[in-house]
Amino acid sequence: MKISASIYSDKKRVLREVINDLVGHQIEVLHIDCNDNLDVFSDIKKIRSWCNTPIDLHIITDEPDKYYDLLLENPVEYVTFQYENLTKPLKLPKDIKGKKGLAITTPTDIEVFHDFEYMDFILIMATTPGQSGGSFDQYNFSKIRKFRSRYPRKSIHVDGGVNDEVSFILRNMGVSLSVSGSYLFSGASIGNSLMNLTQREIESTYCVRDFMTPLEEAPHVFIENATTKSILETVENGEMGFALICNKDQKLYGLVSSADIRKALLKKIDKPSLIETGDLINTNPISISDEATVIELLQQIKSCSFPIMYLPVIDKSMNAVGIVNFVHLIKGEI
Repeated sequence: MKISASIYSDKKRVLREVINDLVGHQIEVLHIDCNDNLDVFSDIKKIRSWCNTPIDLHIITDEPDKYYDLLLENPVEYVTFQYENLTKPLKLPKDIKGKKGLAITTPTDIEVFHDFEYMDFILIMATTPGQSGGSFDQYNFSKIRKFRSRYPRKSIHVDGGVNDEVSFILRNMGVSLSVSGSYLFSGASIGNSLMNLTQREIESTYCVRDFMTPLEEAPHVFIENATTKSILETVENGEMGFALICNKDQKLYGLVSSADIRKALLKKIDKPSLIETGDLINTNPISISDEATVIELLQQIKSCSFPIMYLPVIDKSMNAVGIVNFVHLIKGEI
């Protein structure tokens, strides 16, 4: 996951000093908030003369057309328009370079992206647009899951309240870019804050249940109705590489992963027709409580002697309530 530094969040230093500091720490992207202010393009021209770091421009306006010529003259790598401020259809000239995105606030449903599917990404505003220092609204975790499911080929960007813990969760959820402002500049140094945003040792505010994939959204089968075919179809159709197995009371019975399927095939490779449901199911999977903190989650992963791709989540009654999938995190760290 790339970190995009919100350059105007540093109120104490002149722009040149801020940019030099960020570039010196090898920041990946420079985020520029444009709250209907054409003057930001003067800053973009200056930044272009100082460095070649990609620019991430977020425009908040009800008159987007007045920015088109400026974007043609001053191309940026990412340009985003705030959905709630648009009063008429957005008709971007095809000659405008860079990736295009739509920004939405927390109350706005991701369904609005339906009319903007030509765009490359969505920017989910987890705090109030244009304001620095707010707290991340955890409702956006469910929006990220929903968008990822609906538009698997689109990128997800997040802005607002991104600290070290939120950064880890977002990486795990497959977010490709997060904007950091006040957190990045309020630490002992930019280098220290960047390290915190990308490291795995973090403080915890959120519980696993806040960002897990809930059971109703995860591939799952009830053991009472399970057959070899139904399990394989659930794994295949779920497109996540696994299926949770529960009993009729929703107690966790086991987990079937692609690795478990391979093991079952190898065990009966000469007589595959004899493979039964019990051959496929790992009835003793590692699991975690829905009340566990992010630190406890990481500690549990580290304590295992083998890689963990999927971690079933259970409640106090041992009911299966969801799963944590580490596939996106692994992809993001490569």
